[in-house]
Amino acid sequence: MTKQPDVIWLNTSPSLQYFSKPLLGYLSRELTVQEWEYSQSQDEASSILLAVELLHKHLKSCNQPVHLIGHSIGGLLGLVYARRYPEKVKSLTLLAVGVDAAVDWQAHYYTHLPFLCRQKTLSAMVDNLFGYQDQRTVKRLTRILEQDLNCSLSPHSLFQRVSMTPSVVPVPLMVCGSLDDIIVEPDALRGWRPWLNPSDRLWLCPEGRHFFHFFHFQLVAEQLLNYWKSLSQLDALCSSLRL
Repeated sequence: MTKQPDVIWLNTSPSLQYFSKPLLGYLSRELTVQEWEYSQSQDEASSILLAVELLHKHLKSCNQPVHLIGHSIGGLLGLVYARRYPEKVKSLTLLAVGVDAAVDWQAHYYTHLPFLCRQKTLSAMVDNLFGYQDQRTVKRLTRILEQDLNCSLSPHSLFQRVSMTPSVVPVPLMVCGSLDDIIVEPDALRGWRPWLNPSDRLWLCPEGRHFFHFFHFQLVAEQLLNYWKSLSQLDALCSSLRL
C-alpha cells in the first residue's frame, strides 16, 4: 500500500523542476514528500482553473489534508486551490509569491521584451534571477528559461499581464522569499501581512534571489519543518482543550 504524502510540491514548470530537488530531498528525510506536476504543450492555452481541477482529482486519493508548497506559479496554483478546496489543505507554503500572486519572472520578461531582443532580454533575466554567472552557465540557464516560456503555466504573454487581488487564505499560510529577489521584492512579500492570521508566518531568506530555496535549501527546509511542527503542536493543544 502506497504511503499517504505529508507534503505535496506543486510543480508547474518541468524545465525549472531541477531547482526544487535539493529542498525536496532534505524534506524527505523527515516527511513523505510527493511531487505533483502540471505540464502543457506549446500550443495549449494556460489555465490555472484546469490545473486546479486536475490537482483536486489527484488529491481525492488522499484520505487526509496535506501540506501544499509551491514556488512562483506553483504557489499561485496552491493558493487558488486552497481557496476553492480548503478542506484538502493542511497548510499552504508560498515561495517567492508576492501579495499580487500572479507576478512571476515571465511578467518581468514581457515588460522588458519590447525594448530588447529576445536573447538579450533572456540574458538580463538570467542575471536578475541568478546573479552573475559565467558565459557557459548563462547559455544553459537561457535555454532553461526559453523552455519555461514555452511550457509553463504562467498566465502572462506579450499581449497581457495578469494580476491577482489579495484576500484572506482560509488555511494556515507560510510566505517565504529572499531579501535580494528582484522579481518578487521584499515589499511584495511584506504586503501579505494584513492578510495573515496569528498562526501564519512570513520569513525572508537573507539572500538567494528568486531561487533562494535552491541555493539555501537546508535553511529553507528547516524553516518549513519548524512551521509545520508548530502547526502540529497547535492542533494537539486545541484537541486537548476540547477534551
